Amino acid sequence: MRNVLLGLVAAGLLFSGTSRATQLITEEEAKLPPPKGAVAADRRGILRGPKVEFVSPGESVASPLKLQLKFESFGGAKIDPDSVKVTFLRTPNVDLTSRVKPFVQADGINMQDAELPPGDYTVRVDIKDSDGRPGTAIFTLKVAPK
Repeated sequence: MRNVLLGLVAAGLLFSGTSRATQLITEEEAKLPPPKGAVAADRRGILRGPKVEFVSPGESVASPLKLQLKFESFGGAKIDPDSVKVTFLRTPNVDLTSRVKPFVQADGINMQDAELPPGDYTVRVDIKDSDGRPGTAIFTLKVAPK
């Protein structure tokens, strides 16, 4: 009986260790209407705030996809990982921060298995550095049908 229990525990650990994609945007959220009007992204002038660079994925890709962003700070300031906010721009906007939080580091976001339904998704990422200066990036994820 003891060996059977150990076997079941081992099997459970094996199955729990298999990678499962993290739901970034649900089917219901994907069906929300797009934002009304233009999406504001003010980056005029010389700014010392942190920079958010969208690294991957490139063109249209299948889900699950690798979502990678790089953060860069200036003037000796450090990125504050707790300040990272990720928003799916819809009406109403959908806060994705809690879904992305486990993948946030001081140098960026590295989410290996983001699950999204097919479609185009405009996402805004807001960050702050240790001096309180803000940085923002807006990008579109294009997810191809499976």
